[in-house]
Order: sequence, then C-alpha cells, then structure tokens
Amino acid sequence: MKILIIAVILLALFFLMVMAIDCNRFVVKEYKCKAEKLKKDAVLVLLTDLHGKSFGNNNERLIKKIDELHPDMILIAGDMYTSVKGGDIKTAQQLVTGLSDRYPVYYGNGNHEHKTRIHPEIYGKMYEAYRQNLKKAGVRYLVNEKSSLPDYNMDIYGSEIARDYYGKFKKVSMETTYLEETLGKPDRDCFSVLIAHNPDYFQNYAEWGADLVVSGHVHGGLMRLPILGGVLSPAFKLFPKYDGGEFREGTATMILSRGLGTHTLPIRIFNPGELVVIHLESGRLTEK
Repeated sequence: MKILIIAVILLALFFLMVMAIDCNRFVVKEYKCKAEKLKKDAVLVLLTDLHGKSFGNNNERLIKKIDELHPDMILIAGDMYTSVKGGDIKTAQQLVTGLSDRYPVYYGNGNHEHKTRIHPEIYGKMYEAYRQNLKKAGVRYLVNEKSSLPDYNMDIYGSEIARDYYGKFKKVSMETTYLEETLGKPDRDCFSVLIAHNPDYFQNYAEWGADLVVSGHVHGGLMRLPILGGVLSPAFKLFPKYDGGEFREGTATMILSRGLGTHTLPIRIFNPGELVVIHLESGRLTEK
C-alpha cells in the first residue's frame, strides 16, 4: 500500500511538472498546401487562444519567433483575451498592435471577444476599446466581413457565429443558409480563407465555399494522449474529432491550432502552445 501511495504521488508530481512546462512554452507547427486559384505564394502565421498569456516580457519570445518566420501576413482566430469583467486586454492588445507595425494582420473574433461585444452591460467598454485600438493600429478587424487581396487572388473572411453555437455538452445544428446570410456568397474564382474560431462546424464552412479554414477554440483538448489525441473539448466532449491539426472536407482544408494560452481550466499536458505557419503555394490543394 505504501508503494502504491508513493507511486501515485510521484505520478501526480510528474503530471504537474509537465503541465507547468507545457503551459509556458510553445512549438512551431508548419503546414504546406497548394491552391491553383492563388496568383502567388504566401506565408501565413496563425495565432489563436492567447487568453492574455505572455511568453517573456511583452511576449518577446513569441514576437521573435514570428519575425524569424518572415510571414507575409498574420491571421488571428480569436480568444486573444478572456471574457472576465475588468480583465486584461492589454497583453493581447500590445502583441497584436505591435505585430501590425510589421505585418498585415487579419483578425476574426472568438467566443470571448464575441461575449464581451454583445454584453457591454457586464464588460463595459472592454471590447470596444480593444477593437478601436487595434483598428487604429491598422489591424483588419473582420466581424462577418471580408478583406480582398487582389495581388494573391485571395479573399479573407472573418466569421463570428452566435453564442448558441458554443453550447456545452451538445452541438447545435447550423442552418445551411446561416453563413451565406452573415458572410455573403464567396467568389468561387478567388481563394477564400475563412477565419472561423469554432472548428466543430467545418462541414458547414466547406459547404459555404471556404478553400482554407483556420480555427482554434479547442486548446488541443487540454491533455493529449497517444493515439487518442485531445481528451476534452470546451463543450465537454471527450476525445473531440477536431482537436488540432489538418482536416479535409471535399476540396476544403482546415488548419486547427491548439492555441497558445489557457483560461478557466489552466491545463496543458503533453500539449504545448502552438505557433502555426501555413505555406500557401499555387497549384493543386494538397499537403506536401
């Protein structure tokens, strides 16, 4: 019995050590895909789910690594801060505005930005102050809007879906017309990039006409196990299908980041933060 207790204590200490390390580091994850609609190549850096985390003073470690990657643009898929009354928006704001001095930045809301936007009676001017400061810095803030990049023959859309689609324990069905009503119809002759925080609706995004979807939200499933992958989604679903990585639906591809930070459950075990890089090349869409 004594040996068992010691073993349990040692195992608990091991997991706590891994969690402490993984919550304070990030890895670079790279993807390659080709698309014949593109006029020229592009390097995209994807940031998501920072939740106010800072890697070094003012995120200097994160910024240094981004600079080393020489991206053509940065896509942000939401939840850069956490929806807490009186919470910190400064860390995310400093990072995003600092990056916008170097690169074109395209920002789509996550559920935390969305929550602070629709409930000013709770969060005050938290969202509006954040959004206005980012826009003043030149960030392309896309709330069910698009930004066209004719030099690439690319349209970048930012999708903000209703809170109903972030319910716990069950997935709410999305009407087939929902995305068209909120975003309009994509130009089938352009390469359409959709910034969509919640990956659970990838099939809907593909049917709408996205060529490339970038998502976050799931935090890699908090803890990752061999073969089984991520353990728990924010909807409290065990071993979610979409936990991180690359997924295909018809001709559409989704790149799902495991995010960078944590919030309510500050857990990352065998699951460090991710800085995602997407190399887009003209040609048939495939992974190299």
